[in-house]
Amino acid sequence: MLDTTLKNQLRAHLERVTQPVQIVSSLDDRAASGEMRELLDEIATLSDKIQVRHDGSDARRPSFSVSRAGHDMGLRFAAIPMGHEFTSLVLALLQAGGHPPKVDAESIEQIRALEGDFVFETYMSLSCHNCPDVVQALNLMAVLNPRIRHVAIDGGLFRGEVESRRIMAVPAVFLNGEMFGSGRMELADILARVDTGAAARDAARLGAKAAFDVLIVGGGPAGAAAAVYAARKGIRTAVVAERFGGQTLDTLGIENFISVQETQGPKFAAALEAQVRSVGVDIMNGQRVAALEPAAQAGGEITVTLANGAALKSRSVILAAGARWRNVGVPGEQAYRNKGVAYCPHCDGPLFKGKRVAVIGGGNSGVEAAIDLAGVVAHVTLLEFADQLKADAVLVNKLRSLPNVDIHTGAQTSEISGDGNQVTGLRYVDRASAQTHDVDLAGVFVQIGLVPNTEWLRGTVELSRYGEIIIDDKCATSVPGVFAAGDATTVPYKQIIVAGGEGAKAALSAFDHLIRSPLAQR
Repeated sequence: MLDTTLKNQLRAHLERVTQPVQIVSSLDDRAASGEMRELLDEIATLSDKIQVRHDGSDARRPSFSVSRAGHDMGLRFAAIPMGHEFTSLVLALLQAGGHPPKVDAESIEQIRALEGDFVFETYMSLSCHNCPDVVQALNLMAVLNPRIRHVAIDGGLFRGEVESRRIMAVPAVFLNGEMFGSGRMELADILARVDTGAAARDAARLGAKAAFDVLIVGGGPAGAAAAVYAARKGIRTAVVAERFGGQTLDTLGIENFISVQETQGPKFAAALEAQVRSVGVDIMNGQRVAALEPAAQAGGEITVTLANGAALKSRSVILAAGARWRNVGVPGEQAYRNKGVAYCPHCDGPLFKGKRVAVIGGGNSGVEAAIDLAGVVAHVTLLEFADQLKADAVLVNKLRSLPNVDIHTGAQTSEISGDGNQVTGLRYVDRASAQTHDVDLAGVFVQIGLVPNTEWLRGTVELSRYGEIIIDDKCATSVPGVFAAGDATTVPYKQIIVAGGEGAKAALSAFDHLIRSPLAQR
């Protein structure tokens, strides 16, 4: 099941296992059970510290547990964890085998100190690039705390459960039988929700930090580049981000970043973070910024207030808050979000196998999504508001060649309908004839561009009518000492490489501002 290259790589990883690991599978007569047995037996041949048994009694079959010998770690895969989840399997083996996780000591102690019994179930798909972070975070929690249990469930393998629980988007996490959350979640996000005292402790810890020279808001390519350039100037630099990596975490393939022929978004984001950490930047991840207060006097400190109440001080600030998917803004969209309304075809597409779906948006993202989905679902209806598709010609030609795709231009989506539990249809208006059309379908994928994350800046810095931060050629905003870069700004062409260049420019401008500004009297 594993090719020679993958076996050699896995064998090298498993050399880090220091404690004996036991894998126990619970199988049935399905073909998937045979595949699982084959995979686990192959893994056992790669390390003398891993033993495999096939006499498990778990009710969910096929599945297998991973534990340190003599311990019950509550870590289980109801999946054949290949694809994006292969890394989750490798990490589970390493962590169960005593290899220290790459997590800060404070988070480890927080996990170990959690009181109560937590049974997590994560429904995922093997093609989902957002799922591994959630699976790996919950697996780690199960390894560190015996009162935490977690099972990662392949929705494609357990269709009955997916349908009975009305799961329309992955990852979908249940805690003690109740819906806990869906979509990408970091370890810090999960801990903040299950540890009720975490927010107050976090605010106190962050608020006690000394003032920075440069504080960067946002951890995408612009924020990461700004952090590296600022830190290399030898000044006190920090990044505060809701999720380090930004939009790249939601990008499956990156093929246009110069010198990197091809990579995947999460891998690219991890590389960004590793480089930023390597230059000594203080990273405050999992933190949402609520407000910015300009300095009271020239050379004074700017205040950035977080959602948890902590106030961070800095002599200069670089805003690299990025952007998010734009909503259609029609009735039914929010009501059926993650119940048929989706924004990531790579993650959620497999959940609609054999069903009819729509894609809203005729740019590159929309057409690429429709092409991708056409290979999985029964039928795709693509709706574009403009009179013609805006995607590249090569993509449009590919789309038009597909037999199970209908294309409607000049189509204005007016409503997404459902039965109270999930999407059942979509209504659109033909803008030329004013005729209304109803389409029966199970899912709607929204791909209509981005909106900048700048609502919290209104009334503080000057914004364009689109909500973008207005900057000059040196990335300066309307507020002295505050600079901005990336997709949240008026700079044209929202591209990773453009954002990185703008981040570097903003850092150089911030440094120039600092060396020319007097220190305010305290």
